Amino acid sequence: MTCLIPALQGKSQKIAYTEFDLKNGLHVILHEDHSTPIVAVTVMYHVGSKNETAGRSGMAHFFEHLLFEGSDNIGRGQYSKYVENAGGGLNANTSQDRTFYYDLLPSNQLELGLWLESERMMHAKVEIIGIETQREVVKEEKRLRIDNQPYGNLFLETLGHAFDVHPYSWPPIGSMEDLNAAQETDFQNFYKTFYVPNNAVLSIAGDITVEQTKLLVEKYFADIPRGTIEIPRPTQVEPLNKGEVRDTVWGKDQLPLILEAFHIPAQGTKEFYAVDMLNKLLSDGESSRLNRSLVDEKELAIFASAFTYNTEHPGLTLSFSLANMGVDPKTVEDAMNLEFDRVKNELISDREMQKLRNQVENEFVTRNASVAGIAESLANYYMYLGDASLINSEIERYLAVTKEDLKNAANKYYTKENRVVLYFLNDPALGTK
Repeated sequence: MTCLIPALQGKSQKIAYTEFDLKNGLHVILHEDHSTPIVAVTVMYHVGSKNETAGRSGMAHFFEHLLFEGSDNIGRGQYSKYVENAGGGLNANTSQDRTFYYDLLPSNQLELGLWLESERMMHAKVEIIGIETQREVVKEEKRLRIDNQPYGNLFLETLGHAFDVHPYSWPPIGSMEDLNAAQETDFQNFYKTFYVPNNAVLSIAGDITVEQTKLLVEKYFADIPRGTIEIPRPTQVEPLNKGEVRDTVWGKDQLPLILEAFHIPAQGTKEFYAVDMLNKLLSDGESSRLNRSLVDEKELAIFASAFTYNTEHPGLTLSFSLANMGVDPKTVEDAMNLEFDRVKNELISDREMQKLRNQVENEFVTRNASVAGIAESLANYYMYLGDASLINSEIERYLAVTKEDLKNAANKYYTKENRVVLYFLNDPALGTK
C-alpha cells in the first residue's frame, strides 16, 4: 500500500511511503528520498518501561544498552564498529512506551544496516558477561544523568507521586536495586517476549529503491520466527480528579523549584492536542506566559517552563518554575496558578492563537527535515495510533483546535483535584554538591 497525502496544508512536501507486513508479523515502512546518499535503518519495538513489572523496573532501558553487546555472529563490542567503519552512526533510546534503534549509513550500506538489525532481533547475546558489563554502564548513566544533576530526581519524584496504579509511576531508567536483583533468566525471558518481529516496526528512509529494499527486507527478516509468548500490555487506568497530591522533596539544590503536574489524556485523542497547545502557550519560548509573567514582569523566578509527556496511555503535563533567591515558593506557586486561571477564564488572543499554530507547523517541518526523523515519525504513528499516514495529516488535528477548546481543556484538566504539587527545597543538613 502506497500513501500520498497532503502535508502541512501545502506548506511542505507530502511524505510518500510504502508499508507492508511480513508473514512473521513484522510491519515494514519504506520512504524513498534521493536528495542525499544516506539511509536510516530503524527498528522500533513496542516495549518501554510501562511493560515492566514491579520489582523489575529498568529492563526496557537496560536492553537498549545490552543489545549493542553483540550477537551469535557479531563479536562483543563490535556492533558499533561495523557502522562506524562504514562511515555511519548509530544510537538508541527508550521511553515509557517503546525502544528505538537506528543506524544512519551511506545508502550503499543499506544491506549492512539490515543485517545488523536482524541480528539484534534474532541472535542477540543475552548472557551474564554482557549483563554484568551493562549493569555498570547503566549505574554510571544514572549517576551522571540523575544523581549528580541539578534537580535530577524531578521526573522520578513526579511520576512516583502522580501514579498509584499505572506503571508510568517509575521512569525508564528504573531502579538499580531491581536491575541488581534480576537474574539471567529474567533478561532472557524479556528478550524472548518483546524482541520479536510481531512486536516491532522496521522503518527505512532515505536513498533507496522500494522494490530492491523489499527484497532485502525479505532476505534478512522473513525467516525470523514470530514470537510465541503473549506480549503483556498494562491495563491499569490512572483515575482523573483523584485529589491533589502535595509534598516537599528535600535535596542539595540551592534554589527552590516549584512543580505542578496535571493528569492528561493519551496522545492522539482530541483533547490531547488542546492540552499540548496549552503547554506551548504557557512555556514555549521567552515570550510564553509563564516566562513573561514570573521571570520578566514579577521577577519571582529565574526560569519557568512546562513539559508534556506524549504517552500512549493517559499521562502528565508538567509546569515548573525555579524561584529567585529569597522568594517564598508559595508566592511562586500562586503566580503560576494565576496563569492557569487566565487560560481557564479567558479566551486567548488572535495573535497568540496564530503564534501557537506557527509553532506547531514549524515543529512538524523540523521533525521531518531528515530521513532519520521521517523514519521515526512513520514508526511512531503506526505503533501508537495505527496509522502512518498521520505523518502528513496529524498537523490538521492541531490546527483544528480552537480558542474554546483550549479554555475547555484548561478547565477540565488544570484543576486542583487533578494535580500534583511538589516543592524541591534545599536541606542544609545534606550539604551541597
